[in-house]
Amino acid sequence: MKSIPTKSYKYIEIANSIEQQIYDGVLKLGDKLPSLRVLQQEYGVSISTVLQAYYQLEAKSLIEPKAKSGYFVIFCSADIPKSPVKSSPDQSSVKSSSTEIIVDFFQNLSIEKGVDFSLGVPSKELLPIAKLNKVLHDAIISLPLGGSAQGDILGRENLRRQIARRSILWGGKLTENDLIITSGCTSALSFSLMTVTKPGDTIAVESPVYFGLLQLAKTLGLRVLELPTDPLTGIDLNALEKAIDNNDIKAIAIISNFNNPMGNTMSDDGKKALVKIIQKHNIPLIEDDIYGDIYYGESRPNTCKTYDDTGLVILCGSFSKTLACGYRVGWVAPGNYFDEIVKLKLYLSSTTATITEETLALFLEKGRYDHHLRKLRHTLHTNSLKFLKAIVAYFPKDTRVSKPKGGFLLWVELASTIDTEVLYKLAECEEIRFFPGKIFTLQDQYNNCLRLSYGLVWNEEIDNALYRLGILIKNYEQIKN
Repeated sequence: MKSIPTKSYKYIEIANSIEQQIYDGVLKLGDKLPSLRVLQQEYGVSISTVLQAYYQLEAKSLIEPKAKSGYFVIFCSADIPKSPVKSSPDQSSVKSSSTEIIVDFFQNLSIEKGVDFSLGVPSKELLPIAKLNKVLHDAIISLPLGGSAQGDILGRENLRRQIARRSILWGGKLTENDLIITSGCTSALSFSLMTVTKPGDTIAVESPVYFGLLQLAKTLGLRVLELPTDPLTGIDLNALEKAIDNNDIKAIAIISNFNNPMGNTMSDDGKKALVKIIQKHNIPLIEDDIYGDIYYGESRPNTCKTYDDTGLVILCGSFSKTLACGYRVGWVAPGNYFDEIVKLKLYLSSTTATITEETLALFLEKGRYDHHLRKLRHTLHTNSLKFLKAIVAYFPKDTRVSKPKGGFLLWVELASTIDTEVLYKLAECEEIRFFPGKIFTLQDQYNNCLRLSYGLVWNEEIDNALYRLGILIKNYEQIKN
């Protein structure tokens, strides 16, 4: 079953068509676009609809108007940097270790100064905080004892129902009885790993891999086997098959849509093939789909869970990346492992926060979540193009950059002579922060890579910070000592 596309407006269709022609080089830098009247006649729409399409392209810094002359292309497809190379980690499992940069980041999370490209959540200005607060008030009024009573061990039924209803967007068939609410996606991942592994077991992951998963593995005493990963299509399935033949792998953990940090997305065929592999070897797959709602295309991408008919896929999600990180509301669809995860939640955290669960349930029920997502996706897609344009202009010519089709993270690969941990310390002096590549691996690799978040409000300060970061990179050899 394919995912159901969201409602498409005519101006979006027109904008997408022109945008694709710009990317493909059909429309080149400096080319004049068709007049408003020509497009009006071609598409059979109003002038205002064509103007909306052009305004959208202008917001993405793809075109600009010139007085009494029309609209012109200002984006050069030839300047788009190459993608990072496919990773090739050593095929041996190792135990996890911590890094001072991660500790420093979380200790200073509340300090707001300079420009922070390391944030793993969208800027507060991009979130519907006032609307959430209003719904929070409604939730308190509607709940028994104002929400202070202990809730259901599975989580609020209404929230589980709303999440289950949304599974139709990725071809899922979940019901509220298939879901367990958790304290964020990290808890969902923790419960999942604890259910299917024990200390000393080996799990297979993508490489680079989200550092939070590495920290979880360390806490649980697990060994981690990193596998080659393509910056566009995700984990190498041939390498995975070989790894399974040569290792006793107890679980596989991936982010199949808009991976953190590389931004890659597995194709539907890739997801189907992965599900066949786990079914063949009876290995559980823990799938983190926390970025799935932040897609730039016309429809939401499917998940591996879409193709799972045996219950081996444990799907985890959260509202932390789209609505409210501080609410700490996540969820898990455990498949075959439902009873075990319910017991773990009961033993380790009991029930979760009733008030925030009901707030999100009402927010989804009233249709406000989809309205917010449309705006958020447009803003983040626009930001991704502006960041790419700035990197082309300010960073060295040999810079490689990922081109995600969703989410809000960029993986940047610099010259091999640059150590981004050293660059991190230099940038901190300029009040610029990002995450060095080495924290996304347990091996000696990605030392010349970094992760940038573009989940920010684009302004002159952001542009200037990218310019100054580019200067630091260009002058790295002179200033590193």
